[in-house]
Amino acid sequence: MTRWRATASLGRAVLVATTAGALAVLLGDPVLVVLAAPLALCAALGLLHTTRSRPRVDVLLDHSVLHEGQGTTSRLRLEDADAAEHVARVSGRAAYLALHPADGVVGTLWDRRRGLDLEVGPRRWGLHRPAEEKVALTTAWGAWRWGPVALTAPSLRVLPGRAAFDSRAEMPQPVGLVGAHRSQRNGTGTEPAGVRGFQVGDRLQRIDWRVSLRTGELHVVSTRAEQDSAVLLVVDALADHGRSGGIDGEASSLDLAVRAAAAVAAHVGRAGDRVGLRVVGPAAAAVAYGSGARHQQRILTTLAAVRPGRAAALSADRLRLRVAPGTVVVVLSPMLDELVSTMTATLTRNGLPTLVVDTLPPVLTPASAAAGTAGVEALAWRMRCVERDLLLDEVAAHGCPVVPWRGPGTLDQVLRGLSGPARARRAGAR
Repeated sequence: MTRWRATASLGRAVLVATTAGALAVLLGDPVLVVLAAPLALCAALGLLHTTRSRPRVDVLLDHSVLHEGQGTTSRLRLEDADAAEHVARVSGRAAYLALHPADGVVGTLWDRRRGLDLEVGPRRWGLHRPAEEKVALTTAWGAWRWGPVALTAPSLRVLPGRAAFDSRAEMPQPVGLVGAHRSQRNGTGTEPAGVRGFQVGDRLQRIDWRVSLRTGELHVVSTRAEQDSAVLLVVDALADHGRSGGIDGEASSLDLAVRAAAAVAAHVGRAGDRVGLRVVGPAAAAVAYGSGARHQQRILTTLAAVRPGRAAALSADRLRLRVAPGTVVVVLSPMLDELVSTMTATLTRNGLPTLVVDTLPPVLTPASAAAGTAGVEALAWRMRCVERDLLLDEVAAHGCPVVPWRGPGTLDQVLRGLSGPARARRAGAR
């Protein structure tokens, strides 16, 4: 167990004072006593502050869940430390965790009312564990020291920030009961669909008096029903391409995919639609369809736990998304794996409105890769880009559009393009 130990300064003061006193007696020289008096006084005062207390120290965070760019305070809690005069706290550096002070070193006279705090600011989504800290206590006159002891603060869950995104396009296949999207069937809604003869059960406020007076028979204005849609977000976590610089730096492919998924999920939720999530990676993470604030929080929590990798048993034959008919599937992927292209082609062949959001960072283009690397690496990258272009062509040949992520308006043109064929199929079916 950690206990109070004499410091080197106390040992030196006691040794010098004792030696000087002994020499003064042996040599009969009182000058040595005068010279050693200050050290003897410091040693005596240090010995008077001897303590047998057992301090208890712990590190706590004000918040355990944050969003990218937010910050919290790491507080040092001390108990039974009244004998301490000075407290020193030194924290290591952890990836994507900014500290204030930046060097992570805090030392001050101990004040129970003020404490000894560090400000922590996560710069990237994910589950972060702060670096190990060391804390040491010192009594008055620097005589006794407790520690240093190693401590680690609790883990910090950082939710992804929502990228700037907005869309004015309607979902191509609204299949729910009540929502904000225009349906192809007549029902209770706000958009007129035509004028027809009055039938039993029609509301009186729907009567078109102008047509009724002209024809001599009651006519009503029919409207189209308004339904909600189901949207499935598929995040490709098979690999992370590029370098992540946190919220203020460059974004890797997984950064773009996670933040774009959070933004699309928030937009779909505001529109009143149901949204689900499936992560293709080493762990089968999925969130069922739903809506509301709690559902959005579940999606963000699942996205924050995404880790890149590939399961050994993962293959196109075993990958089952279980997508209901009429669901709009949004695949967020850098399209560098044949598994994702096969999955996308299968969804499109099954008649599901599917689109791919390309999350490959712009800085990873063949030109920049060739300029920044030598010979063999540049050639390998160009060959990989050729394979990627073939995958994109294969996906586009099956009728699945591919668009790069560019924030607001990314999906507008694509969704409008998907709405036309979807309505034509429904009209043909009738």
